Amino acid sequence: MPAFHLEKGHKASQENICSALTYRTLTSGSGHLVCIIGGGHAGCEAAAGAARTGARTLLLTSKLDTIGELSCNPSYGGVGKGTLVREVDALGGVCAEVVDQAGCQFHMLNRSKGPAVWGPRAQIDRTLYKHHMQKAIFNYPNLELRAASVFDLVFNHDELGPSSSLASPRWGKVAGVKLDSGDVISCSSVVICTGTFLSGEIHIGLETHPAGRLNDPASPPAGLSASLKQAQFKLGRLKTGTPPRLDGKTIDFSAMEAQEGDVNPEPFSYLSEGVANVDRQLRCYKTHTTPQTHRIVRDNLHQSIHIRETVKGPRYCPSIEAKVIRFPQRDGHVVWLEPEGYDSDVIYPNGISCHLPPDIQLQMLRSIPGLEKAEMTKCGYGVEYDCVDARELMPTLETKRIGGLYLAGQINGTTGYEEAAAQGVLAGINAGLGALSKPPLIVTRADGFVGVMVDDLVTKGAEEPYRMFTSRSEYRLTIRADNADLRLTGKGKEAGVISDERWSVFESVRGELEKSKEIMESVALSPHGWAKMGVTVQQDGIKRSAYDLLRLPEMTSERLLELVPTLYQVSRRSLNRAVIEGQYRSHLRRQADDLRTFMADETLSLPIDLDYDTIPNMSEEVRQRLRRVRPVSIGAAKRMEGMTPASLVMLLRYADRARMAEAVI
Repeated sequence: MPAFHLEKGHKASQENICSALTYRTLTSGSGHLVCIIGGGHAGCEAAAGAARTGARTLLLTSKLDTIGELSCNPSYGGVGKGTLVREVDALGGVCAEVVDQAGCQFHMLNRSKGPAVWGPRAQIDRTLYKHHMQKAIFNYPNLELRAASVFDLVFNHDELGPSSSLASPRWGKVAGVKLDSGDVISCSSVVICTGTFLSGEIHIGLETHPAGRLNDPASPPAGLSASLKQAQFKLGRLKTGTPPRLDGKTIDFSAMEAQEGDVNPEPFSYLSEGVANVDRQLRCYKTHTTPQTHRIVRDNLHQSIHIRETVKGPRYCPSIEAKVIRFPQRDGHVVWLEPEGYDSDVIYPNGISCHLPPDIQLQMLRSIPGLEKAEMTKCGYGVEYDCVDARELMPTLETKRIGGLYLAGQINGTTGYEEAAAQGVLAGINAGLGALSKPPLIVTRADGFVGVMVDDLVTKGAEEPYRMFTSRSEYRLTIRADNADLRLTGKGKEAGVISDERWSVFESVRGELEKSKEIMESVALSPHGWAKMGVTVQQDGIKRSAYDLLRLPEMTSERLLELVPTLYQVSRRSLNRAVIEGQYRSHLRRQADDLRTFMADETLSLPIDLDYDTIPNMSEEVRQRLRRVRPVSIGAAKRMEGMTPASLVMLLRYADRARMAEAVI
């Protein structure tokens, strides 16, 4: 597979970028196996993932020049989210390399806590991100692009064929997509990555108009949404929002707390040796809302249609209106002022997503310290959009009722660039593998946060926009941000989506990690011997290796290099990772037992078309839940809401009988 490279770059104006980029468009008569609908974060990763499988892939989006657009915040990563980005990269994805090129500030969140909850995060230059993402996608091997809007899906009800994931009866199978021009493009697999554009509606005050993003039209209700309803999918509505953008020249930063980037930032991609803009990182600034801010919001809630509770918004990234309603006792909320790039004076005020009328938004802003004279370059707004009940999906992100149809991103009920990209890479890879009649790529809860997110979605659905946190994983000591390649690159290699270059880098790093451990284990001293070197351990006469010393809270990479100079033979990045692995060694042993139990449950499969009426001693309520979710394993059934111990016992008996019957055959 051809390797993917990003050129090192710095400043680039929007005009120069657009004129410098070229792309390949669909040629008449071209046959494609996979069509990707949408060019956002999920769409880009899905398109690249499908192309890496060897399946000829076509990305369809209404405007090619909006590929790589950061619709909301100019940042990537965070706690839990940063691990998702690393996992996308470990599977060969593109966004981590793009972030390393486009980042204008890098910061490791939770550094004072344990590595299991560290969160790599970067502020992004919008122009650079769009440039590097477009450069990657427009020139990606085996991928073509076309500016077009998909109006409908084309199904085949006569030759359903087997599912690429699990054998099951189908309502239909994907046969192609129909454009709003009337043209039909035939394909074997489709990945829908429409983001907020599926019947999207923008809210500013009491005004509404159809759009998925300001000034970008939405997919109409009579289009894809109607097609999904016709196929009997359960559709719902979710909402999100974005804050007003500010003119940085009108802000007084003098009394605000400044946040600097890390001196030695860690890149997101395992292929990056460093980040492009390490020596010119920008500052962020911290301010806060005031009681006056909250009064202005409270007094004008009647002027916001977006605040209605009939449609759920994000709990963990709420609007300022939702914060004022939900936390009436609070006098203030933190607002981070984030730069949008090197060539821009625009500031993104993170923490005050707002949908009030523009004049009220300006009043609210000017009640915040430092923003007394602020001017808006764009007002905040809310977006409401269609989503599909993710319990309609299998762990591959293929739908249960339509073979060859995959969903990724906000259509599944998630929020955030990172969640979208992670679903995109998995759905795209599986769409390509399915089109080629190859086994799917399954990422479980034990494998990564991608697996945690997908399992949460397909077993529980999302009644409100889903966001990734480390606390959602019961195995977060094992699935950390630092070791995503060790967990997933091998699985990607088996699926055929890892380039020779990435595999070579992975093997080299894995060798360095093993070498680091061997060197540390080869240096063993008595307590007296370590005491001579300034290390205090229990005086019990037992020899301890340098690797054993990692249990000491004060033992760092720097101290280890002083004690064992031979460790200079390995890279500092690999040594830091080996230290983390050693620090968690005893905890990982205990968690390994939990993982074995988990995998035992996951291997007890349940047919997707199981008739739950044939299983005795089970309540009708549980049967209804099982019919809705149709779990693919005993483990997935355990994690369902409303599953009772008695019903689980009956399912276990069924699974045991089915396994014994297969053994006889």
